[in-house]
Amino acid sequence: MAGNSQRRNRRTSNKKGMQVGSGGQRRRGLEGKGPTPPASARKGHVKNRIANAQAKQAANRRPAPRRGGAKGTSELVVGRNPVFEALRDGVPATTLYVQQFIENDERVREALQLAADRGNINLMEAPRPELDRMTNGLNHQGMVLQVPPYEYAHPEDLAAAAFDDGEDPLIVALDGVTDPRNLGAVVRSVAAFGGHGVVVPERRAAGMTAGAWKTSAGTAARTPVARATNLTRALEGYQKAGMTVVGLAADGEMELQDLEVLDGPVVIVVGSEGKGLSRLVGETCDVRVRIPMPGGAESLNAGVAAGVVLWEAARRRG
Repeated sequence: MAGNSQRRNRRTSNKKGMQVGSGGQRRRGLEGKGPTPPASARKGHVKNRIANAQAKQAANRRPAPRRGGAKGTSELVVGRNPVFEALRDGVPATTLYVQQFIENDERVREALQLAADRGNINLMEAPRPELDRMTNGLNHQGMVLQVPPYEYAHPEDLAAAAFDDGEDPLIVALDGVTDPRNLGAVVRSVAAFGGHGVVVPERRAAGMTAGAWKTSAGTAARTPVARATNLTRALEGYQKAGMTVVGLAADGEMELQDLEVLDGPVVIVVGSEGKGLSRLVGETCDVRVRIPMPGGAESLNAGVAAGVVLWEAARRRG
């Protein structure tokens, strides 16, 4: 019996749970509530109202621009004169390939001197078969210049940069323009008249090639070009940001001199010389305008048309 009583006592003494006199029934009630929260977290406190207002302002603030858009593809400039002109006109380049035992004429010497003066272009000597392979058999004349991929901006970057500087964005979008020289001319006009950049579609459109760089006369180094996966959606994004999208069309509903929005945030959309604006892009525009041409010409190329409207915008803003 004594043994059984000891075993029962051991089981009782090892039993978990509340014991008489332990106060366990009110253990949670006796626990503290932690440190006092700061005033900004206390509902009804003046600092809490200030913090809530600041959070609301931050949520409504313009989102940060997306930096670093798509990249183009590398390009080769082939031939003595094209290589010389690209180097002279400031086209970015990484490597100049020169054929072994090349005839050292004046154009070769000038190209080599320009590359050396830059200081950041690699000079590589290569046998003729290697240059033939690189250029797929083109007549390279012993000189090949490698142009690095162009780093496109994101369409949102152009407007965001202007807003950040306290300026109304002035942007040109190209719809179906396939000639790089036209793109270069537009970039040059945008730079000349205080614009904030150019937007081109990702497909079926000219990109920033060596030809576009040359036509821009160096202004491509300071005028960003953005590439849009879908031009219509990019224009809709600009509209949501408070910008007016103006399309240039021969059958536009008003003439350029009657357009009153050029002194505000605006996107000027220029179509191809032959087809003009595509249907979806034309329908997306807030207004379509025509440039009066008393001389009777049916249309202007993209570079000239953009230059005319940019001049008018700069005149009204200045």
